[in-house]
Amino acid sequence: RHVSNTPSSREEVSNLKKLLDDRLTARQARENGICPIREELHNQCFDELIREVAIDCPERGMLLVRVRDELKMTISAYQTLYNSSVTFGMRKQMQSELGTPQLEEDIVALTAKKTLFKDKLIELGKKR
Repeated sequence: RHVSNTPSSREEVSNLKKLLDDRLTARQARENGICPIREELHNQCFDELIREVAIDCPERGMLLVRVRDELKMTISAYQTLYNSSVTFGMRKQMQSELGTPQLEEDIVALTAKKTLFKDKLIELGKKR
């Protein structure tokens, strides 16, 4: 690939946008939600923008690299958090499903006990 040292023009930026849109369409990237294809193409586009900015101002390019890396770490942390919360939710659901038969048995036993106490109460009320 040929790397140019000249700053990009508005037309080149417009062409980059059109190229991104064309590639998103060609690879059938989803417009919203989590889409690895869209993420990959946007990363490539952002890298190209960083390259173009760095040609004009290396300090600004380095700052954009830091911002990009920080965003990647943040997204990775959110993905880890999401995965652990899904795992936690599934574990809790399984625990609740396993405990349901025992709870149903407890309800039956307590209902029977309640009936016995009501009968006793009526009996004691008749003795008065």
